[in-house]
This record gives sequence, structure tokens and C-alpha cells, in this order.
Amino acid sequence: MHTTMQAKLVAGAIVAMSLAADAADTVAGPCDSNEHRQFDFWMGDWNVYTPGGKLAGVNSISREYGGCVLHERYSTERGYAGESLNAYDAGRKVWHQTWVDTDGTLLLLEGGLRRENMVLEGQVVGPKGEVTKHRITWTPNADGTVRQHWETSEKQGAWTTAFDGTYKRK
Repeated sequence: MHTTMQAKLVAGAIVAMSLAADAADTVAGPCDSNEHRQFDFWMGDWNVYTPGGKLAGVNSISREYGGCVLHERYSTERGYAGESLNAYDAGRKVWHQTWVDTDGTLLLLEGGLRRENMVLEGQVVGPKGEVTKHRITWTPNADGTVRQHWETSEKQGAWTTAFDGTYKRK
């Protein structure tokens, strides 16, 4: 009888732990909102191609820090590399990106979803005080690719393409 009681207690404990685990799975985390998932179309391992079809580089974007950050790691065969941290700021209702690279660039961008496109903008002040504005637009395409169109604008105000790439999943 003692063994039967122990078996019932163990079985009860297993059921209780299972229910607690199920309940934990349904509790929303701090970064589980729809807004935090707006940039998920960019996640994955990619080959990035120029408009002419040449491989520009490879990129890996993963969700980290409890799902609150998209971490990008980009590199080329020429030795250029960079990475960004991307996060949704729920208080200000804006997406933020911090980009750093092997050229010493620090680029801070902010923005958000415009229709289906993620559009982030910022500016860099050069060593002589010159200001360059940056606007990067990521567009998810119906075929599963993503277009990244990076534009810059200097004092004159006209936007020019700095980079135009198509992300294709590896």
C-alpha cells in the first residue's frame, strides 16, 4: 500500500509539472507582440545578390535575447563584415537598428513598418562635419526573397542608391 501511495504522488507531481509547463508556454513574453514580430520576414540565413546577380555577401539574421533582438551578421569574400542589433522600442513605438562594421562605421537607424516594408532612417556626421542621411528599406517579396534598398542623401537632398541587394535563402 505504501508503494501505491508513492506511485500516486509521483504521478500527481508529473501531471502538476506538465500543467505548469503548458501554462508557461502560453504566457506571453515581453517581446511577443505583433509589433515585435514585424521584422521576422528578414530572419534566416541568406546569400545576398546585386541587381546583376553577383553574390555580394552572406547574411545571417537570428532572434536573440529572449526573442527581443534581431542580430544580423553580414560578411563578404573581400573581408568586409558588419553586424547590427535590431529591436522594437515599445515605449516609443519605433524600430531601432545599430550597425557597426570593419570600416569603422557606426550607423543608428530608426523607423518602422510602412505597409509591408520595413523602413529605417538615420544620419552620420563625418569627420569634417558633413551630414549624410541614410534610408534603408527592406521589402519581403512573394517568392520568399527580401530586397534591401539602401539610399543616401547629402547636402543637396537627392537620394542615391548606396546598395541594392536581393536576399535569397541558403
